Amino acid sequence: MNDQEKQMQVAVVTGSSTGIGLETSLVLAKEGFSTYATMRNLDKSADITSKAAKEDLPLTVLQMNVDDDKSVNDTIEKIINDKGRIDVVVNNAGYALVGAFEETSMLDGRAQMETNFFGTVRVIKAVLPIMRNQRRGIMVNVTSMGGRVAIPFDSFYHASKFALEGLSESLQYEIEPFGVKVVLIEPGAVKSDFWKNLKLTRNIEDSPYRPVIQKLTESFEKMTQNAIPPEQVARIILKAVISDNPDFRNIVGEDAKSILEVKSNNSDKEFQTFMKKQFGF
Repeated sequence: MNDQEKQMQVAVVTGSSTGIGLETSLVLAKEGFSTYATMRNLDKSADITSKAAKEDLPLTVLQMNVDDDKSVNDTIEKIINDKGRIDVVVNNAGYALVGAFEETSMLDGRAQMETNFFGTVRVIKAVLPIMRNQRRGIMVNVTSMGGRVAIPFDSFYHASKFALEGLSESLQYEIEPFGVKVVLIEPGAVKSDFWKNLKLTRNIEDSPYRPVIQKLTESFEKMTQNAIPPEQVARIILKAVISDNPDFRNIVGEDAKSILEVKSNNSDKEFQTFMKKQFGF
């Protein structure tokens, strides 16, 4: 992809207030993409706005709630009215719901699926007709190592990520003939506010699962100490976006690579034993 092509191209990133979304928006803008950094709450836009202004980047911040049809459709329509095209979409918005499956309400479980899975579906449905008519575009879906490997007390989070992996794998066959690509980004642990924004299903003080959840929490804390910076994920996303033939799956982080390798080289029973040892069960 030459510089002239990049200058013409328009990128949309969801969940851009912090972490992977923020860094991806900045790196795309630095590469010359006209970038729309979207987020649910514009009160959290100060950081990305100041960084973009400091470097005079072609970046616009827009409010978009991926849980809401009207919000998504109105935002995509505004971008089309402004630019006439959308070439790159990075679906990154999401959060983790943590707690025992038994203690997770249907309301909380549905909310997790709504944002992490149906939020991405909503954005894809809004943008796909545009890319199909252009006969060009790339959908980048940020899942997780957790879209291929599940750990305890994250059941609905993993359900949302496994679902997004399956959707992406099926969708790639449907839209490739129209010149539209789908790629998956599968990070391991990332240093970002994602971990601070974990939502607990309930207070665990009186939970029968408390001892095991506490062990898992300690493991999470160790994972975050060795987590990769979000900039590293953003660079992999950029590499996929500017490639003429990107890999469908892009694993990011040594932790993700090593765990997925263990899974692929062992039986389910052996892998479960390995994971239990990792988390001290």
